[in-house]
Amino acid sequence: MNHDAPHPATIRILLADDHALVRRGVRLILDREPDLEVVAEAGDGAEAIALARTHEVDLAVLDIAMPRMTGLQAARELAGLRPAPRILMLTMHDNEQYLFQALKAGASGYVLKSVADRDLVAACRAAMRDEPFLYPGAVTALIRTYLERVRHGEEAPEQLLTPREEEVLKLVAEGHSSKEIAELLVISVKTVQRHRENLLHKLGLRDRLDLTRYAIRAGLVEP
Repeated sequence: MNHDAPHPATIRILLADDHALVRRGVRLILDREPDLEVVAEAGDGAEAIALARTHEVDLAVLDIAMPRMTGLQAARELAGLRPAPRILMLTMHDNEQYLFQALKAGASGYVLKSVADRDLVAACRAAMRDEPFLYPGAVTALIRTYLERVRHGEEAPEQLLTPREEEVLKLVAEGHSSKEIAELLVISVKTVQRHRENLLHKLGLRDRLDLTRYAIRAGLVEP
């Protein structure tokens, strides 16, 4: 058995909250994890941005309500840095408006302070995997808002792709050649190639492999 197995890379965290007591509590939660380390602490959004520029930070955990500059304003600035840290919002407020603003500002997660001891560590690790982290009430709010927008016609319910483009995409992802697709759909090879070009252009993709990955994500083919 190899006892010298490398530890997982430590996630370097910038923590911003205007209450020193809250920072201390959050730091205790994070620092007891072997893969999480708070490397900088800020008392407001402006200080958080200054520290992000002078420290190597993988993840910023920002309180939403702070003096001088809110966590939401700071998140927008941090999202523009290169390389940009992942961002988690920490808040007392189970508030839909804050939630949507946080997501727009570039945050990948939204954690309530009241359950930080339960959720925060999982949220940090999810953010580093590029996965969103939302508490159950936030998921409900997102779905409800989406359905409202569909009902009011704000979300275009029609598909990005036409039914024919979907057919071509599925067959491309299944490995069929242009000639085979033309025969299966009773169209010309030229038309198949035009559909493929349209798909690549519409979806902003490069090649067959990208199309296949997209088709798997869209549920058109089994992975």
